[in-house]
Amino acid sequence: MIDFSLSEEQRAIQSWVRTFVERELMPLENEVLRREREGHPPGLTAEERDRLRALARKSDFWGVATPEEYGGMGLDAVSEALIEIELGRTFLTFKFGGEADNILYHANEEQKRRYLLPTIAGERKSCFAITEPGAGSDAKAIRAKAVRDGDEWIINGEKTFITGGNEADFTMVFAVTDPEKGANGGVTCFLVDREMGWTSEPIDTMGERRPASLVFQDVRVPHANILGEEGQGFALAMKWIGKGRYLLPARALGGCERLLDMAIEYSKTRETFGAPIADRQAIQWMIADSQTEIEALRLLVLHAAWQVSQGRDSRHAQSIAKLFGGVKANEIVDRVMQIHGGMGYTRELPIERFYRDVRLLRIFEGTDEIQRRTIARDLLKGHVKVGATLG
Repeated sequence: MIDFSLSEEQRAIQSWVRTFVERELMPLENEVLRREREGHPPGLTAEERDRLRALARKSDFWGVATPEEYGGMGLDAVSEALIEIELGRTFLTFKFGGEADNILYHANEEQKRRYLLPTIAGERKSCFAITEPGAGSDAKAIRAKAVRDGDEWIINGEKTFITGGNEADFTMVFAVTDPEKGANGGVTCFLVDREMGWTSEPIDTMGERRPASLVFQDVRVPHANILGEEGQGFALAMKWIGKGRYLLPARALGGCERLLDMAIEYSKTRETFGAPIADRQAIQWMIADSQTEIEALRLLVLHAAWQVSQGRDSRHAQSIAKLFGGVKANEIVDRVMQIHGGMGYTRELPIERFYRDVRLLRIFEGTDEIQRRTIARDLLKGHVKVGATLG
């Protein structure tokens, strides 16, 4: 028998985060939209973000996925997914504090002291830098190089679309250290402080996210700053990429839930030809289709998260969830905008903001095409059998 119920702890976490979002985040939306209309940077300010994190920490909500030995909550993957779903109910990008990239736990003791612990504490900010102008979905095609010079490495190259790259004071950058060995054995990850010489420039996008372009020009990095083992950077990168791909559609799921609620309420009050549009079959079908897809996405997301919690290889399930989530979230927000008509197209409502932001889900951290390639390859090569994903 399959038990789809949540534990008492998971229900409590879900309820607390929803209350936090409704009381603390949603009331800020109109102000953020007003600032954006006036040309200010999108999203929360650093001061607002810090205040919200401090408020959450007073309720011991800190380090959601951080192991308890490092002062975190050490929650399982399903609980993480539930949190992302609730955070997705607002278009404001927000994450609770006390987190660090999963691959930073591969640091040695000295590196943990200098990078991991200060990042968890919120004293330092990191970014993950692998994508390049000519190496997006094909991470094996990176061209940034690191050449050894005594006890140092000299890094040259450019990274692009790096999340958090404008704010980070250090980066985990991946560079080719042995061209003969290729990706498996020839790529190394380096911990590089901004003060070592790399620079960043923001990239304007149609949504809130403002990723960065990072430039490394003869940046010298101590040999001691290699994260993990020399030549094993690509394996680390895959661990980072595969850590939480299911969390992306989880956040989109939360947004879809809220958008559908808005569409339902609007359809009851908006009248045409003497009757609410909720009475129109065309509107009813859009609402029904959206709810069906939301529930399907929920199962895909939680199934992938459950596999992670069980220590199983969840890559195939995560690819399915991300592909379905990206496509369906875009369809749902489009329907909701259609139901709202002209009002949905204005910046008075958050619908157009969701519309712009959710489009990114089909591109970053693995495009739709890459997900399809992964799913098909797993099936064609026999890595996964049709109908055996629960096994």
